[in-house]
Amino acid sequence: MTPLDKEAFLCYNTGLKFELDLAQMATKNMKIAMIGQKGLPAVWGGVERHVEELATRLVKNGHQVTVYSRSWYSQKRSKYQGVILCFVPSIHTKNLDAITHTLFSTIDALRHDFDIIHYHGVGPALLSFIPRLLKPHAKVIATFHCQDRLHGKWSFFAKIMLKLGEFVACKFPHETIVVSQTLQKYVKEKYNCEAVYLPNGITAADQSNELTLEKFGLKKDQYILAVSRLVSHKAIHYLIEAFRQLKKKQPTLAENLKLVIVGDGSFTDHYVEYLRAMTRDLPDIVFTGWQKGAELSDLFSGSLFFVHPSQSEGLPLVVLEAMSYEKAVIVSDIPEHQEIIIDKRFLFEHNSAADLTRKLIWVLQNPTIRKVSQIQNRQLVEKEYNWEMILPLLEAVYERTLCADCSNLPMFKIKKILATA
Repeated sequence: MTPLDKEAFLCYNTGLKFELDLAQMATKNMKIAMIGQKGLPAVWGGVERHVEELATRLVKNGHQVTVYSRSWYSQKRSKYQGVILCFVPSIHTKNLDAITHTLFSTIDALRHDFDIIHYHGVGPALLSFIPRLLKPHAKVIATFHCQDRLHGKWSFFAKIMLKLGEFVACKFPHETIVVSQTLQKYVKEKYNCEAVYLPNGITAADQSNELTLEKFGLKKDQYILAVSRLVSHKAIHYLIEAFRQLKKKQPTLAENLKLVIVGDGSFTDHYVEYLRAMTRDLPDIVFTGWQKGAELSDLFSGSLFFVHPSQSEGLPLVVLEAMSYEKAVIVSDIPEHQEIIIDKRFLFEHNSAADLTRKLIWVLQNPTIRKVSQIQNRQLVEKEYNWEMILPLLEAVYERTLCADCSNLPMFKIKKILATA
């Protein structure tokens, strides 16, 4: 059942006590601030791509959207495809970058007449109580993208703060959005939060430029693709080990096959060095660094299939993107992956290089099954994860929040919530 039509939307969001009629939805032009993302255009990062897709489409629908950005992430400019870019400072370290940028962004947002202040991620949402207290006419939204505290790169203290951020994201905003049904169930059970489920979407432009492949010494359908930040919870080390075992156990089957890893570190230089050390005796593994636009599209188009061994996700945009290019995808068996994979035979036991090796061999030995999966994946993405269908639902959530009689939390209630955190 697709979550994108009216009936299914209400079914997946049973906690919402309102009727959604897309045909008669109000057409109020809203002033919207987005806080928490690194910036636009999206160079890398699922949250950034999520915000770019929504913000640019909201502008096309007549809304005024301001995206708070970090100067180290993208080139300074006043606008991007009609979206206002506001650059504020941050302390550019692993543990302080996001929270300091969110603080300065929030302070700046208080100066403006925004209808909606939308926080992306549980870390940034930690400060969503500020506009609830100091900007009473604005409505505050938070999108819970994933359980960041499970990511291995964070310190013990940072994980405590991210856990608190989950609580705040579920208690203070006027509306909490989640990007997967798994997260919707989690916040209901953990925080008794009736979150709105709005999935990630995808837009793919099929193309294949042989020049991009030649640049990296690749040939069409002769490489496995992985696209990821090189951080430990993405588990690229398991994929490298599985590829090593594939070459060892099935030398004929994998004779001309390469593994292409697109991405780079994120305050994780030691992990990147570890991965490169693992591959010194494996010339068939290619690191391309970050790629975007046409080059990334070419790498998707030319791949044989896609692998995503991650240990923790929200709803992985990169997997949906691979599916949109009509590619089979092998993914770890975490709940967020199981939610989007039709043929469960393409799942492997997470944290198991041995099981991933077996799955790589099976997919290579069964091209007919792989082809069927490719078609199913493309159809699923087009039907259920389409930004053009998701956007009106987000606008409806904004409209409901603005129109509903949901006045700000009284000061004593906010203090009580803080006391129980």
